[in-house]
Amino acid sequence: MNVPVLQRKGPARQTRIVIAAPRRWSLPDLARLWEAREVLLRFSRRDITLRYRQTALGVIWVILQPLLAAGVLTFVFSSVAKLPSGGVPPILYTFAGLLLYNLMNSVISRGSNSLISNSSLVSKVYFPRLLVPLSTAGSALLDFVVSLLFMAVLLAIYGVAPGFAVVLVPVWLLLTVCLAAGVAFMASALTVSYRDVQYIIPFLLQLVLYASPVAYSIGKISPHYRLLYDLNPLTWLLDDIRWSLLHQPQPSTPILTLSVVVPLVVLLFGSFVFQTLERGFADII
Repeated sequence: MNVPVLQRKGPARQTRIVIAAPRRWSLPDLARLWEAREVLLRFSRRDITLRYRQTALGVIWVILQPLLAAGVLTFVFSSVAKLPSGGVPPILYTFAGLLLYNLMNSVISRGSNSLISNSSLVSKVYFPRLLVPLSTAGSALLDFVVSLLFMAVLLAIYGVAPGFAVVLVPVWLLLTVCLAAGVAFMASALTVSYRDVQYIIPFLLQLVLYASPVAYSIGKISPHYRLLYDLNPLTWLLDDIRWSLLHQPQPSTPILTLSVVVPLVVLLFGSFVFQTLERGFADII
């Protein structure tokens, strides 16, 4: 009985993959990031799972935390300090501001420590390191969406109808993520070499909370301090989201322009800094 034999003609083709350190002065390779998108999804899924594992209330904390914070800030700034709230119920004004602040705070605070928290993977397994701080945006976006749905309930309760600008809410969401991700990229890269950064970031984020009009309008702010608010990117985005959700006055054209340009510039610059410092992560971490 003759048995057919398969014979190879010529040497088999082999695919050789060369892993090289990124160039010192370059931006991330978008094609490589897209190829590793599954890693991003797995990191994000793990972050969400670990955050709410073994909690009695689970996702309810996503609503309860900003609601309690909004109540405290409303009492301090509206009832005690008597600061204006743009002609809308103070709780709505504050909750709308916390939507963006909490999103920014979550991305920066979690992203800045992400490389240290995943040091074993960073030092032993190859994948685009930029995905580690970027993945923290997944759980932050989930929190934002849930809080936004509760914001819609509050708007219905108080009878406040958003204007046509409500369709721009996803734009302000994306720009806030870009701004926060750019800062998180820089902070996470610096934390690898300087662990002091992980102690500085929470203090700065707390400072931003009180130095930004999250719970009050800047209409009665002294002109001596007004420049500090006008140069704060979060102030621009807060004006944008309140225009969309609370029918507040439309921001000026320069503010709208800066709201788009500055977050994108911060994102690019943060990516550039991260890519530059990435070469030494495995040796230092």
